[in-house]
Amino acid sequence: MADDDPAVSVCFIVEIDDFKLGTFNSCEGLGCEVVMEQREEGGNNGYVWQLPSRIKYSNIKLTRPVTRDTEKVTRWIAGMVSGVQRKTGHISAMTADGRVVARWSLLDVVPVRWQGPSLSPETAKVATETLEIAHHGFLDPDRA
Repeated sequence: MADDDPAVSVCFIVEIDDFKLGTFNSCEGLGCEVVMEQREEGGNNGYVWQLPSRIKYSNIKLTRPVTRDTEKVTRWIAGMVSGVQRKTGHISAMTADGRVVARWSLLDVVPVRWQGPSLSPETAKVATETLEIAHHGFLDPDRA
């Protein structure tokens, strides 16, 4: 298998500072958007100026089946009772054989929402959890 093979079957390892939250099998919202301001110039009817103003980072939703690592997430969130402290986070996309395909380092990570499993004897679904985090941007990979 070549080093540049795309990650077809991927899992995501999540770390907050040096605290490993474990492996997630779904990661949504990893991205950003440049907010554009439009300015109209008098006498110029050919176009409207598009000026970049700021970068917005979307919240990231991580989902996985409930495992022993679920306790790590609730421990991290419970530690915020005395005050929210922003941390550095890392999300590493890994192949099934453990090779890191890509890594994103996130600045000022805080948990936004945690959704635990819905447990019901009527449904035979796998119990899952979802962790939603917010951040203030990406760190330079050379300095992360």
